[in-house]
Amino acid sequence: MYDDILIPTDGSSATETVIEHAADIARRRDASVHVLHVIDDRAFLTLSDDRIEEVTEQLRTEGERAVGDAADQLEADGIEVATTIRKGDPADEIVATAEERGVDLVVMGTRGPGATENLLGSVAQKVVATAARPVLTVDISDD
Repeated sequence: MYDDILIPTDGSSATETVIEHAADIARRRDASVHVLHVIDDRAFLTLSDDRIEEVTEQLRTEGERAVGDAADQLEADGIEVATTIRKGDPADEIVATAEERGVDLVVMGTRGPGATENLLGSVAQKVVATAARPVLTVDISDD
């Protein structure tokens, strides 16, 4: 049922909890895992054109570290891992990656309602609402 799992990561330490949940499912199902980091280009709206490239490279470096750390943790558990970095709206890119890869499950963190949630809803809410695949959300609000 779950042969390919997608884990979006923002690189925060709270993602470790998400990885643990996904790794447990992957081990039980002999599934592979795809780790995704999205460079949120919505933040570029306030940047001058001459700064966009510099900031993009900095965010790409952080993204490479995030997917690399997650991949290392999963591979240590004997799980087959692929990684991707994309740029765009995080919710849109997560859903698009899930479709393109044909994943069976998306496992992602959510902090639930709170001060960091914007008026349009969280990334996790948007993914749950728009993904054509099952989405397992892991509460990371205390991490």
